[in-house]
Amino acid sequence: MNIVKRHIKNPILRPQDLEPAIEGMEITCLLNPGVFKMNGKIWLILRVAERPRQVEGKTSFPILESGKIKVLTFDNNDPDLDLSDPRVIAYKGQNYLTTMSYLRLVCSDDGINFYEDPEYPPIFPQGPQESFGIEDCRVATMDDGYYLTFTEVSPVAVGVGLIVTKDFKTYNRVGMIFPPHNKDSAIFENKVGDKYFALHRPSSPELGGNYMWVAESPNRIHWGKHTCIATTREGHFDSARLGAGAAPIKTEKGFLEIYHGATKENRYCLGALLLDLNDPTKVIARSKEPIMEPSEAYELTGFFGNVVFTNGHYLDGDTLHIYYGASDEVICTAEVSISEILKTLN
Repeated sequence: MNIVKRHIKNPILRPQDLEPAIEGMEITCLLNPGVFKMNGKIWLILRVAERPRQVEGKTSFPILESGKIKVLTFDNNDPDLDLSDPRVIAYKGQNYLTTMSYLRLVCSDDGINFYEDPEYPPIFPQGPQESFGIEDCRVATMDDGYYLTFTEVSPVAVGVGLIVTKDFKTYNRVGMIFPPHNKDSAIFENKVGDKYFALHRPSSPELGGNYMWVAESPNRIHWGKHTCIATTREGHFDSARLGAGAAPIKTEKGFLEIYHGATKENRYCLGALLLDLNDPTKVIARSKEPIMEPSEAYELTGFFGNVVFTNGHYLDGDTLHIYYGASDEVICTAEVSISEILKTLN
């Protein structure tokens, strides 16, 4: 079931559309943008993945060490080197990422044609907890500013970081708000009573799994009362893992969350959850079939194919404009009716 309408100009952004921001690197992928409105424009905060140009017979990738980019290089014929996953390198029991990710801003007057404004520089990783990069930013637009949740990646942990800004020129880097192993966190843009809520995805490989949870907070920094609200489902599009997309959308019927689900074959689709307006720990309904699944050539093949993944959108009346990463390489957009999604959840 594909109830979304893809834009005819997809992909709207490709790696070759931007210049590398890290000296000596090339852009390998554009991934999974957060979305917000500011100064009358639509903005994407892209995850940009860069690495050195690859030399035949060798594999090179960057890491952040003591505040500086360092490039590691291995011979492909090294028996201790595992290159089976294009995203992760394993060497002598240590995992590395094949690219370094950071966040980059682009804006648009029409939501389709995006460009960079030099007044808004990239957001680069900082410190040991971000030494492998920062990824997949969600933006919650609040009365007192923009709240950016993103994944911090390092050799010791994958956790959720928070940055707060009013203008995307000065930043308050709060630090890690959901400890390892955690990702896919989206803060609700509406308070429920006197509390803030957020979705997140802790991982438990030995007991449990990659499930969606909700937590509450008095201040958006300290989170508690964690509750699991959605688990994987055997035989469904979300049989192996699932995680939140962008901030939930407040509707008359409940908070509507567009989420991603994946199978063990790493096929990523989009589904929907409806949460109670007065108690977001209560799930009212959930997609039995995906509302969007990879079907176009640019979604089926790429850096890591068979993937549609969103963590950003904006609402225009009943129309939801979704921005998504396809095949872990290019940025696309599609639109869907909120009322149509709700009908599928009845």
